[in-house]
Amino acid sequence: MIEHDRIQAHSEEIINFLKKTFQYRTVNQSVLQQKIINQAAYDRKISIDDSEIQAETERQRREHHLEKASDTLAWLSDQQVTPEEWEAGIRDRLLTEKLGESMFHKEVEHFFVENRLDYDRIVLYQIIVPYGPLAQEIFYEIEEDEMSFYEAAHLYDIDEDRRRRCGFEGVLYRWSLSPQLSTTIFRTPVGSVAEPIQTDRGYHILLPEEMIVAELNPTIRKEVIQRLFQDWLNSEMNYQLYNA
Repeated sequence: MIEHDRIQAHSEEIINFLKKTFQYRTVNQSVLQQKIINQAAYDRKISIDDSEIQAETERQRREHHLEKASDTLAWLSDQQVTPEEWEAGIRDRLLTEKLGESMFHKEVEHFFVENRLDYDRIVLYQIIVPYGPLAQEIFYEIEEDEMSFYEAAHLYDIDEDRRRRCGFEGVLYRWSLSPQLSTTIFRTPVGSVAEPIQTDRGYHILLPEEMIVAELNPTIRKEVIQRLFQDWLNSEMNYQLYNA
């Protein structure tokens, strides 16, 4: 049971809410995945000691500017989490990272070489509008220098947040893009505006601003391990659900 300002939520009510809002399956799968991780770590004699947990708690305290123990307790109370539950969650995350490193650290370089293009990144701006004729009109105005791409994004994009960012979508990996968008973006010269293309989200006007060629740095290495580990975890999950 969870209490908050005299309002009580019982376990059954929480479960029913998760089911009604179609979140139960996701939460349930996360619990099952953690069980798989715990068993795999046990089989490989991988564990997390108190010093590792302590180091992570200190890092989080610095991140959240929790200078005193009372600040930390107040923060945890606001999250309705006990110190023991906080440390248990830290243990689970650290164990997951250590298990992934143990299982896949030798495969990183080979996987990266085989999938290098997936890790190229693009600094992407885009405008999405609902109608093809409008997209063509905006594209021609940009091409004829009647309006800049950024002005058009600020005026016409269907997404309010992207309008505020004048079309800035982010720094995106090639693998995170749909094949249709990826092909168009990476064939368009940097700094040029691509002709509108249609997806189920609307009509896209794309501006690749900068291409970042992939290198196997520590960040990419970590992401490769996470990708390999997630593939393994999904496979184990399917086996446990349908074959065990």
